[in-house]
Amino acid sequence: MRNWKKTLIKEHHSLLETMKLIDETALQFAIVVDSDNRLLGTVTDGDIRRALLKGKSLTVNIKEVMNPKPTTGTVSQTKRQHIKILKSNKLKQLPIIGENNKIIDVVLIDDDKQSLKENTVLLMVGGLGTRLRPLTNDIPKPMLQVGGKPLLETIIEGFKQFGYSNFILSVNYKKEIIQDYFQDGEAFGVTISYIEETKRMGTAGALSLLPRVPTEPMIVMNGDLLTQINYDQLMQFHLSQNALATMCVREFEYQIPYGVIETDDTRLTSIKEKPIQKNFVNAGIYVLSPEVFDFIPENQFFDMPDLFERLIEGKKNAAVFPIREYWLDIGRIEDFERANEEYEERYK
Repeated sequence: MRNWKKTLIKEHHSLLETMKLIDETALQFAIVVDSDNRLLGTVTDGDIRRALLKGKSLTVNIKEVMNPKPTTGTVSQTKRQHIKILKSNKLKQLPIIGENNKIIDVVLIDDDKQSLKENTVLLMVGGLGTRLRPLTNDIPKPMLQVGGKPLLETIIEGFKQFGYSNFILSVNYKKEIIQDYFQDGEAFGVTISYIEETKRMGTAGALSLLPRVPTEPMIVMNGDLLTQINYDQLMQFHLSQNALATMCVREFEYQIPYGVIETDDTRLTSIKEKPIQKNFVNAGIYVLSPEVFDFIPENQFFDMPDLFERLIEGKKNAAVFPIREYWLDIGRIEDFERANEEYEERYK
């Protein structure tokens, strides 16, 4: 069994320190304990991302983020009972406590990230790449060389390491270059099929071209992103939220170059000099459950924001998943240059 003791973290540690521990350990969660190893709470990747959405600082004490009442097992229970608790609560890890609430073991359902997933991944790779001209005059944007190979190949490899092997590529501009390189995907250890946008369909409209509605949640991603997102955590987050659709988001900062004035009627109340504004923005990665297809019009232009607006109007559960991993949208020449500069460090 993996060394569960590496998941223990003391109550005085910060959110950032806990993030690092979770990313470094194979069990993908942390157990918060006091100086006597008494269980205080647990922290999952989902807990961390929800804290980020609430605007929590990376320096906050982990006690502000942890689940103080996690589901636990006891030493008096059998292994079969522990597994039953895990399955009935849809958990992957179960802390086992003994006398005085001390943590003495962790039982887990080990979903190996290398195991093949049934979920389909739809990659949107039909764009013109106008802002990257002249680089895209003769080649589609996803085939631009980043780190010595096509960006699209790195994207597929990123999914493959988490067990995703069923791909559909939505193609249009210079589609032959993509199809000739990847073909059916066999050379890359995956399965690839294609749908063609004969007209502009938008980031969600192409979903109506799929030959059949998937039976499992599918991931949809723009084909111009360089990212190291954990797709397992993304899918688990989507399922745990009981969402019809999940949008990945990034925190975007910008500084207002002026002093911002606040008033109460005609009275000046404060001046904030060149404040920094923070907002979450669409990161171009989505998880969609099969029910979402009822909201997508047939064979017409339809963007992902339009789809999420429809879900919101219909009072359906649409979730947001904050990306805390490396992410870069290669939409401009300077982004392409930055991607090549950072590739070796990120993907060595």
